[in-house]
Amino acid sequence: MSRSGELAEFRKEVADFCESRLPEDIRRKVLLNQHLEKGDFVRWMRILHEKGWLIAHWPEEYGGKDWPRLKRWVFENELYRLGSPWLAPFGVTYVGPVIYTFGTEAQKKRWLGPTARHDIWWAQGYSEPNAGSDLANLQTRAVRDGDHYIVTGHKIWTSMAQWADMIFALVRTDPDAKPQHGISFLLIDLKSPGVSIRPIKSINLVEDLNEVFFDAVRVPADNLIGEEGRGWTYAKFLLDNERLISAEVGKAQRLMEQLRFFLRETSAGGRPLIEMPSWRSRIAELDLRLRSLVSLCNAMFAELEAGDDPGLSASMLKIESAELLQAISGAQIDALSEGGLSYQAEALDPDSPVPHVAPEGASGALGEYLHGRVYSIWGGSSEIQKNIIAKAVLGL
Repeated sequence: MSRSGELAEFRKEVADFCESRLPEDIRRKVLLNQHLEKGDFVRWMRILHEKGWLIAHWPEEYGGKDWPRLKRWVFENELYRLGSPWLAPFGVTYVGPVIYTFGTEAQKKRWLGPTARHDIWWAQGYSEPNAGSDLANLQTRAVRDGDHYIVTGHKIWTSMAQWADMIFALVRTDPDAKPQHGISFLLIDLKSPGVSIRPIKSINLVEDLNEVFFDAVRVPADNLIGEEGRGWTYAKFLLDNERLISAEVGKAQRLMEQLRFFLRETSAGGRPLIEMPSWRSRIAELDLRLRSLVSLCNAMFAELEAGDDPGLSASMLKIESAELLQAISGAQIDALSEGGLSYQAEALDPDSPVPHVAPEGASGALGEYLHGRVYSIWGGSSEIQKNIIAKAVLGL
C-alpha cells in the first residue's frame, strides 16, 4: 500500500476511535468553544494513552511507536477536526523528548513514565516580562548552592500553570557569559516553598495564562537537564518540536464547518448568507488557503524525511497557519454580526442556566476570535518569523 493509502487508512482508524471513545460532554464543549476543566484534558489524554497513541511519536525504547512526524501530524489534526481538546503538549511533546534525548538514565527513569501517563501536568517557563521574542534576554537566576540551585525570578504568559505540578524553566546560571551561553534547563516543582502563581485574565475572560514567581526557590541539582550552560541548545530543540505542530489544520477544518453553519443560520434580506455570492466567494478563498496550508505541511514533512532542515518552511507554516485561523474566525464574527452580534460570557460555561440569545456556538465563536489574536504571537511571533525568512532569502 502507498504511503498516502496508509495515511488514509490510519486517518479513518483515528476518526472511528474518536467517534466511539471521545466523551460526548468533552466533544460538545470543544465544538462550542466552551471552557474545559483540567479533568477534561486529563481524561481524554489518558484514553489516548491506553490506546497507545499519546506518546506514539516517542522512540519504542521509551514506550512509544516511533511514529514519523507526518503520522503524528495526521493523528492530531484528525482528532482536532472531530472535536478533540488540545493535546496539552508541555509534557508529551515538549519536555518528554528533551528528557529522553539529553537527560541522564536516572532522570529518564524518574520523569518519563509519569509524563507519558499524564500523571504530571507540566508548564513551560520560557517567557519573562522583558524576554518574550528576545528569549536570550531572560533574567531568572539559578545560583548553585551545594546540591541545590537557588532560583529567583519571574516568568509570564505561562499557559495552564494554575493546573501544573512541574515547570521546565530556562534559567540563567552564568550571568557573565554571552546571553545564549549562560542559560540552563531546570525542572522545578511548583509546590516548592517560594513559588507563587498569579493568573492573568485574558481577553476572552479565561484565566489560563499566568505569572510565575520564584522567590529563592531551592531546586535539587539533580533536576538540571544536560549540562549547565547548554539550556539554549535544549530550548531550540524543543522549539523545533513546537513549531512543527503549529499548523492546526484540523482546527481550521472544524472552524470552517462552524462558519458554514453560521452562514446557513444567519439571513440578510430574507436569504441565508450561505447563498450570497460574496460569501460563497469568501468561503472559496478560505478553502483554497486551507488547501495551500496542507500542501505546505506536506512539503515540510518531505524535507524532514529527506533529512533537510525545515527552518524556512516551519516559519512560513507558522505565519500562514496563524493568519488562516484568524481569517476563518474573523469570517465567523462577520457572519454573526449580520444578525446582531451578542457575546454572552455565561454561555462559555457549560453549566450556566442562562438561555442563549444567539445561534448555538455564537458566544464561543466570539471567545475564539478574541483568543485567536494570540496565534500570531505565541510560538514565535509573525514579525520574528518574517525576519527569519527575510534574512535567509533576501539577505536582509
